[in-house]
Amino acid sequence: MSQRQPQRPLADQVSEREPVKYGDVFNVSGELASKPIAPRDAAAMQAAENAALGKTQRGGPAAVMQSAANINEQAGVVSHNQATDVARNQGVSVSEVDVGGNRFVREDVGGQVVGEYVEPHMTTRSTGAVLDRNAITIGEVLEATALSIGDKPVDQSDAAAIQAAEVRATGNNEILPGGVGATAQTAATHNTRTMSDGDKTRVSDVLADATTKLPSDKAVTREDAEGVIGAEIRNNTNMSTTPGGVAASMAAAARINQNI
Repeated sequence: MSQRQPQRPLADQVSEREPVKYGDVFNVSGELASKPIAPRDAAAMQAAENAALGKTQRGGPAAVMQSAANINEQAGVVSHNQATDVARNQGVSVSEVDVGGNRFVREDVGGQVVGEYVEPHMTTRSTGAVLDRNAITIGEVLEATALSIGDKPVDQSDAAAIQAAEVRATGNNEILPGGVGATAQTAATHNTRTMSDGDKTRVSDVLADATTKLPSDKAVTREDAEGVIGAEIRNNTNMSTTPGGVAASMAAAARINQNI
């Protein structure tokens, strides 16, 4: 479920007593990226996952951090009771929101995202019979993106991904006047001409209540996710997707829907 996985085997990270750093295994930047993962950091994330989710996620951020911390301690580059100052001062957190009956989980260290995934809830019919997990729709993914990166100013890669998602949802190859795709493109154009960050249009401004703005919707498939990923990458100067963005959320939803 996790949208972010270690970028390469942890065992390969330690050479000549070099510690495994946050930037080696997570898509983070700045001061945090250069910090070694310490045992107290991993313990704090494990406690946060247990408190919020009731368990430690297999292959999730806490498990990855524990593996890295063990390697660092064995190499003698961190002590057993050591904590990274960024994690200690700014904290670790696990938060979740419900969108369309699905639970979207976000995990942070020092204010930076180290894990995001989605878990659909079980639902019941009025008769009380338990249904299988509901498939996640494109509209629900767009609404989830409004929550995960809502404060991000809309850029061209966001607009392209939103347009591609709208086309997939509606089955109409034309961008709908007044729809989320057209609104996203207008926002991206506006933002390129706006110097003040405070005056720029945010992702949440475009995608809030996205399901009500789509004339039709559908469950996310792998083909839908691939189409949106391609659109986002082609319009990103770094040729990558945005963590927590439309493409990443579509990919996570497609993986879950495949197992329904």
